[in-house]
Amino acid sequence: MTHDVTVLGSLNLDVVVHLPRVPGVGETVLASGQQRVPGGKGLNQAVAAARAGARTVMLGAVGDDDAARVLRETAGSAGVDVSGVRREPGPSGTAWVMVQDGGDNAIVVDAAANGTVTSLTGCDLDAVRSAAVLVMQLETPLPAVTQAASAASRAGVRVVLNAAPARDLPEELLALVDVLVVNEHEARAFPDALAAGVGTVVVTLGADGARVVCADGEQAVPGVTADVVDTTGAGDTFTGYLAAALATGASLPDACGRAVVAGALAVEVLGATASIPTADAVERRLQR
Repeated sequence: MTHDVTVLGSLNLDVVVHLPRVPGVGETVLASGQQRVPGGKGLNQAVAAARAGARTVMLGAVGDDDAARVLRETAGSAGVDVSGVRREPGPSGTAWVMVQDGGDNAIVVDAAANGTVTSLTGCDLDAVRSAAVLVMQLETPLPAVTQAASAASRAGVRVVLNAAPARDLPEELLALVDVLVVNEHEARAFPDALAAGVGTVVVTLGADGARVVCADGEQAVPGVTADVVDTTGAGDTFTGYLAAALATGASLPDACGRAVVAGALAVEVLGATASIPTADAVERRLQR
């Protein structure tokens, strides 16, 4: 093992707009402001793992636009190895994040360069096999996700899949997943995950913490009080911190406990990568 966590996933420029409420079909709502910030589930989770103290490698793709430089620099400045992030012709991925009063959000994503990652190179596969934990989401084409999971499983690398955005997944992929991370909405798309071969399902519950479900039963992980400003990136922070803790040999309940605290701290700050707390900040909250 040459590093702790490999993340295969998306890198997006997030266009964040602030609204009194998310508009319905045919409705126009005036925004009170906007920001353009680095994001993408893969980038967020890689930064979270790195800030948690894990030696982290990122695999993915950006375009040949100005956003590409910002995205790579954001990951690199957090300590993430971005040598596996490809440059492709065309735009980088973009996400439009609508944050309504109270902090809840709705997101629309254009994959752009992320959609070009349909298979992994030999160097990519080396990065997968040499980690303790592989983390993936579903903003990357499914063939690459399956290829990475298969390589990791054969090498004895723990596979963590954040099944977001939720979609139908083949049983051959689910059978390779050690830890499936979903929120309450996404969990409804995978009612038979354990029967399909998933080792453990972790359901994030926002302010209520998380639930760890396996064949032997389930365990509740209590939530942490937070002053909610923006929930964007909270789930990604949870997943990155979870992976980093698992890479150190922590049990799933203990890893989830640390991840819940990290996610709670993230919602207290505006933005995605900017809101991801340091390991010291998480430790201070745990000691309260």
